[in-house]
Amino acid sequence: MGAIIPMETHYEIEQFLYREARLLDERRFGEWIELFAEDARYVMPVRLNREDGAAWESHSKSFDDTRQTLAIRVNRLSTEYAWAEQPPSRVRHFITNVITETTPESGELIARSNELIYRSRGDVTDFNIISAQRVDRVRRADAGWKIAHRWVALDQSTLSTHNLSMFF
Repeated sequence: MGAIIPMETHYEIEQFLYREARLLDERRFGEWIELFAEDARYVMPVRLNREDGAAWESHSKSFDDTRQTLAIRVNRLSTEYAWAEQPPSRVRHFITNVITETTPESGELIARSNELIYRSRGDVTDFNIISAQRVDRVRRADAGWKIAHRWVALDQSTLSTHNLSMFF
């Protein structure tokens, strides 16, 4: 565990994460992608249920994106080929329990948070609720903060959602 950071810095990062969630909720994906550093990684490993306690598949991932592949996913959403998002999902991201810590890397901090995502689509009464832990490595940039690395740990090993077309 890293050292606790000043309250003002914690507040900045917390607000940064809340603004990021708002961009996702409002489907402002072009602005959202700008929150990622050029060398960013976005990783969601597959959760396992095993008696030996190993919780994550080391080779299989639901996502293992760079900023460039995230941009491809974002751009695809504005085309007629985004079938999984027809009609578009209504999504709400709830970010809680933000804890910020120092890292050995100069200029970077760790932001741990819990996330609850509500998602519904079309006129159906079914909806999805997905719970996850996120560990973000953020760094200062000219215009505030950038996400250098995001690790998303879903709490479920088997999701009831029909696809993973949303962002975490």
